[in-house]
Amino acid sequence: MLDIKFIIENKDIVAAAIKNKHTEQVDIDRIVELYEKRKALRQELDSLNAAKRIAAQERNIEEGQRIKQESARVNETLPSVEKELVTLVSKIPNLPSADTPVGDDESANRVMRTWGTPKQFDFQPKPHWELGAELDVIDMEKAALVSGSRFVYLKGDLVRMQFALINFAFDTLGDVDILANIAKEAGVDVPITPFIPILPPTFMRTAVMNRMARLHPMDERYVFEKDDMVLVGSAEHTIGPLHMDEIIDEKDLPKRYVGYGTAFRREAGAAGKDTRGILRLHQFDKIELETFVVPERSFQEQDFIVAIQQHLMRKLELPHQVVLKCTYDQGAPNCRGIDIETWIPTQNTYRETHTSDLMTSYQSRRLNTRVRRSDGKIEHVHMNDATVFAMSRTLLAIMENHQERDGSITVPSVLRDYMKKERIGTA
Repeated sequence: MLDIKFIIENKDIVAAAIKNKHTEQVDIDRIVELYEKRKALRQELDSLNAAKRIAAQERNIEEGQRIKQESARVNETLPSVEKELVTLVSKIPNLPSADTPVGDDESANRVMRTWGTPKQFDFQPKPHWELGAELDVIDMEKAALVSGSRFVYLKGDLVRMQFALINFAFDTLGDVDILANIAKEAGVDVPITPFIPILPPTFMRTAVMNRMARLHPMDERYVFEKDDMVLVGSAEHTIGPLHMDEIIDEKDLPKRYVGYGTAFRREAGAAGKDTRGILRLHQFDKIELETFVVPERSFQEQDFIVAIQQHLMRKLELPHQVVLKCTYDQGAPNCRGIDIETWIPTQNTYRETHTSDLMTSYQSRRLNTRVRRSDGKIEHVHMNDATVFAMSRTLLAIMENHQERDGSITVPSVLRDYMKKERIGTA
């Protein structure tokens, strides 16, 4: 969430963010009213406590009783004021960065750079679901009978490729020499530290998901009301709270994590979209990054993360473009959102495979994750999260871009040592 004092002192800026991000309207004047009321009630409570101590010293029982009644009235009123204030402030989105395009739909997104040239096939390329069925590595029909639509069985060499991708990613993110070269090539000046591997929980408390500002929209979540739990929609949902209610020493930052886990999304708003294949599933595996840095380094940190994403995609020989998302396409907690979209031959277009979200202090303020600076000052850290590989989307991109005339799939060279083979579909 944003700092309440900032909201009050910058009402026009906040109102513009609400408008440009197309989020729920919030009565900012009501926030000001509640803030002043809370301040007055707290001051009154402090005065009553001081008067209570004096009455006790003077053994003034009558005055003590009066003060007790007044204090009870304030203590009864204050929580409701606090609750309404926090509820309203929590609905206000993060401020978009200065370079974020303002737009009313995805057409305002801006392509920052592209890499690679889409392959010109000398045959009619097949969609990944046809390749998967013919090679017996994707079975959606049986999954539909067992679990319903938008579920899948991955089989055989496609499973081996998924584990090859996992090992490739973790090896890269744990190698400081590779990371240093990535930063150097991208012209990004950041401290070089390895990413700590994490296997995070896939269930989390509803209240903690809310503190991550990721609980809504609720119709996207699988919620278990009896247990007050929710299934994560991304590995970063349970990596982000690792340091909630903690103060981290500046010397211990940045903290960088890479987590692998299964994600669950209802895809409630996706009726009729991408119904064939494995682009849009209810259950899918992801490798995610989550980093915690001092505020002045958060934009450079995001640039570093995007450079890592591009490095991995280049190694997989997948043509892609880097896109700066507009205000409409950003999530409410985001300050700056950058996507990587990968070329999908049979759709003749680029499709989103990666996101990188800079949150600044929006999440850390809700999570109460802070840094103690070298001078003793305490402030909220800045947080970044990003996709390393959304497995199903990465697999389908490899299948379609690296397919051969005979229906086999060439394994990207960087994965061959992991898979011990050069093609899927040949001996």
